[in-house]
Formats: sequence, C-alpha cells, structure tokens
Amino acid sequence: MSDKRFVPYTFDRLSDEEMKRRALDHYREMDQRRSVRDFAPDPVPRELIETAILTASTAPSGAHRQPWKFVAVDNADLKHRIREGAEREEFEFYEGGRATEDWLRTLDPLGTDWHKPFLETAPWLVVVFEELFAEEDGGRKINYYTKESVGIACGLFIASIHRMGLATLTHTPSPMKFLNEILGRPRNERPYILFPVGYPAPGAEVPDLRRKSLGEISVWNPGSEITSNDD
Repeated sequence: MSDKRFVPYTFDRLSDEEMKRRALDHYREMDQRRSVRDFAPDPVPRELIETAILTASTAPSGAHRQPWKFVAVDNADLKHRIREGAEREEFEFYEGGRATEDWLRTLDPLGTDWHKPFLETAPWLVVVFEELFAEEDGGRKINYYTKESVGIACGLFIASIHRMGLATLTHTPSPMKFLNEILGRPRNERPYILFPVGYPAPGAEVPDLRRKSLGEISVWNPGSEITSNDD
C-alpha cells in the first residue's frame, strides 16, 4: 500500500554534456554578480519582486517549516524611516566604537561608512525575517534549523534578482530590531537580511575584488590516503 504522504518525483535525466553546459552557463552568469550600493531610482515592477520571493521560497528548510517572511517595501516614508534607523546603528558601528580597528581595516577596501542613501534610492527594500516559532492552534510550535533554512532562501533570492537583470546588496545593520518596530513584525520574527533591490545607477562602481579560486575553496576526499591501523 503506497504512502499517501508522498508523490512521484518527476525527473528528466540529462546527458553529461547538457549538464556541463548548464552548469557552466549558470556559473558564468553568477560570476558577474556583484553587490551594488549605488542604485537608480527607476521603478521596478512588483511582479519581479514577487517572482524572486517565490523562487526563494523553493529553498529546502528544516522539517519543511519554511521559517521565513519576506517583507517588501516601496513606500517612500517607510524607506526613509528604515534608512534613519539603519544609519543610527551604522553610525554607532563605524564611529561609536562598536567595531574593532581590525574589523574596520577589513571593511576599508569596500569603501563603506555609516551613510546608507541606497535605502531610499533603491525602488524596493525587501527585509527577510527569520521565524523562530509559529503560533499554531493557540500554541507555539518551534521551527528548527531556521538560520540555515533562511540563509539558503536568501541565496536563492539573490540569484533570482541577478538572473532577472537587477542588482541587490546584503545589508545587515546591527542590531536590526528597529525593523520589527517600523514594519510591525511580531515577536516570533527576527530580522535576518535587508535587501535593497533595483537597477544599478548609470556609472555605478563596485570594488575591484578577486574571488577565491576553486583550489582555495574546495577539498577533495581528505584523509582517504591514510591507512587504517585496525588490521
């Protein structure tokens, strides 16, 4: 008797050559992705943001709890209030002693400071909240592996935004509790990442950075050459 909780998985196995072509095409496209801090104010259709959120929601999650909430904002007043809140926290980070000297030196090549005008210039702000638990049937149901699950969803969101021809930035002012207050989010949600989304401004520049090579980021079969002493 079949288990009614499961359905057949439709899967078309591709040739090795087709898989290689798709993999390289995707890599080359994503290798062009950059974090942008200089946005054009041009409007972006809501449908595109909706599609990026739907793509993000295909991410795997612990026990399929889907512990994320994507809060999209294009209201000018809300964006202004978010910028004010973010800049207060960022000022304390850069100028108020929250960041160590080593941390500031590490950030120096990026040319960042506490000013965040992109939070008003970008046509959309998408704030991703991590849902720590859910209110169900009058009680509390804990979500598991929330950080891992939301992190994967955010990665898919970024890829979707880049794939459609837009740009974004992972902005994480700390602490971010002000986002709960401004956006009226409940106590079971914690801000995870703030994404400004839009078109890069004409003439926008990004830091001249190098990504690590495959050899620097991968290890293959470590320890396989070690002979067991159990004989």
